[in-house]
Amino acid sequence: MALPEITGETFAAEVLQAGRPVLVDFWGPRCQPCLALMPAVEALAEQHTGRLKVVKVNANARPNWELCRQQGVMGLPAYLFFRGGQEWRRITGPDVTQESLARSIEELLARLTQEAA
Repeated sequence: MALPEITGETFAAEVLQAGRPVLVDFWGPRCQPCLALMPAVEALAEQHTGRLKVVKVNANARPNWELCRQQGVMGLPAYLFFRGGQEWRRITGPDVTQESLARSIEELLARLTQEAA
């Protein structure tokens, strides 16, 4: 499942105003950890279709530099979780794993389920 690519222009509508939690994958085409994790992120997106929105931002694209600055993305890979228009969690650096992403997704979705009960 290919992830939709968003930009600084579409960030507010696609992430901050989304009706469900959003995982934003800040990546770069020369970032080896980013590229290595991309299939896992796509699989997690497919696994949680309907409950979690997953999008990506090419942090190396000049039009997205301001968005990266605004979001405090200083290195790659960077995975930012949003809920209700606010950042909930951030996982960054070369030591990010598929397991740490999956745990964070499960924790976020479990918390939302508990709050809805």
